[in-house]
Amino acid sequence: MTLESRLDALSRGWRGPLFAALVAMIAGLPGLFAMPPLDRDESRFAQATSQMLETGDYVVIRFQDQPRFKKPVGIHWLQALSVKTFSDAEDRRIWAYRIPSLLGAMLAAAACAWGAAALLDPRTGLIAGSILGATFLLSSEAFIAKTDAALCGTTTLAMGALARIYAAQLKGESAGKLTKFAFWIGLSVAALIKGPVGLLVVFLALVALTIWDRKAAWLKDLGWTWGLILFAAVVLPWAMMITVATDGAFWGAAVGGDLAPKIAGGQEGHAGPFGYHALLAPLLSFPATLLLPAGLVVGWARRREPGVRFAVCWLIPTWLMFELLPTKLVHYALPAYGGLAMLMAAALREPLGRIVRWLGGGLSVLIGALLAAVAIYGQKQFGTGGDLVWTVVATGLALAAGVAGAVLLARRHAVRALFVAGALGVAAHIALTAGLIPRLEPLFLSRDVAQALDQARLSPRSGAPGPVAVTGYAEPSLIFQLGTTTELTDGEGAAEAIVEGRPAVVEGREEKPFRKALGQLGLTPHPVTAIQGLNYSDGDQERLTVYRGEVLAPAEEAAESTEPNPAEPLR
Repeated sequence: MTLESRLDALSRGWRGPLFAALVAMIAGLPGLFAMPPLDRDESRFAQATSQMLETGDYVVIRFQDQPRFKKPVGIHWLQALSVKTFSDAEDRRIWAYRIPSLLGAMLAAAACAWGAAALLDPRTGLIAGSILGATFLLSSEAFIAKTDAALCGTTTLAMGALARIYAAQLKGESAGKLTKFAFWIGLSVAALIKGPVGLLVVFLALVALTIWDRKAAWLKDLGWTWGLILFAAVVLPWAMMITVATDGAFWGAAVGGDLAPKIAGGQEGHAGPFGYHALLAPLLSFPATLLLPAGLVVGWARRREPGVRFAVCWLIPTWLMFELLPTKLVHYALPAYGGLAMLMAAALREPLGRIVRWLGGGLSVLIGALLAAVAIYGQKQFGTGGDLVWTVVATGLALAAGVAGAVLLARRHAVRALFVAGALGVAAHIALTAGLIPRLEPLFLSRDVAQALDQARLSPRSGAPGPVAVTGYAEPSLIFQLGTTTELTDGEGAAEAIVEGRPAVVEGREEKPFRKALGQLGLTPHPVTAIQGLNYSDGDQERLTVYRGEVLAPAEEAAESTEPNPAEPLR
């Protein structure tokens, strides 16, 4: 049995989408458990969800005592459901908050396969979904507890359903009710997760298809009447509740403080030139990079084919939107990657030309070598001798994925090249994200501080007085791991915590005011341990010292209270 015949057997019915979802699960699941809480967005989302569970307020989003009015509530509800099902807010197990992201990645891969199968063929659909599920971008977002993988899943569900509606109309048929329901529920949940982003992806694709085909009659088959009612039923209840609860402040902050700055300029320093996402595409689409040139050529050369046309109308308008947006982050273009995966899969329906084979092979080798270099650099800068095994494994797999795919592609075995590179690339991703990177201790200061407090039995979870006072280091990952009440303070506040018998974590630049304040109280600092490493969020080298609380004895307290104030005259 040939590889193609095996793929034909695997792609029948729902087996194709299920296979694609399995690829996404294999690629993302190991990192979900192995990777420590990440800064800064993941830990902000997880902490806000944890506070919802602690307070029972599932409407207003907060981070400690500050409102977090940036994104809608959808991802927090999904995370809260996951944590309630598999863990507990007090346990602070980040993997439980990441499950919705993994499920979102699996949904994206399955929906891509489902939609592509209708416009291309089942085997090509399976390949498209598998490509999407294996990409470094989606498989990395799959283990990060924030909006992007879930948004990709719901948006791709809407686009997959739209592909099937479009295919039915081309045949003069009407799509089934379940397909239309999938379209509207995907659109609705996407809006509840990240506001207008999913809506814009679908809207731009609809406009592009309508202009290209010069036909709009098929849009009537989307089920507008009950679809809009469903959309309102999903989105409006929370929208009304947050408006009342915050007296409209959420919308002012979300639009004026978050969305508008992204449109006006590079928000928080995240600016980039036009072409930023295109430049990163070979890396982010790895291990399918070898088909990137062929997919782009197919998008032009076979644009009259309905499946290719649909993929182009999905990919290009959304991609241009994010290229034109001044604020740029690597994951912004993720909702468009389903269209790119369709084009790359469609390229395999015919023999590939010599130029695209050599270009694709060259890019594959380049990205494999780049990932190998990243692994070696990470171990050299932040690792120890004990990390060498994972470094060798990650390096070898990344290089093998790039080279093996390129060689097979050059020999005209394109489908085999994709699956060999895909298997090795997914293994390389697992070796990096679940093997090597979590072992690079200096990169995860918050995890090490939390573990040091637990080992010394100074953590509130260990029964020690709390909350922990932290000065000079305010990363959300530490707050998530130590608890909502963690006190962010200055050197004097940390000294007061010591006097109250609470532990303190002091960053090196705050040592002097901390020790001065402690000396004025007549106490000697008692460090438990010191942790050094890189704060990758701002690029600073940090030294964090953990101090044990020292409660003043009653006699000392009395002496301190009767000591004359030098600023006042003696009476």
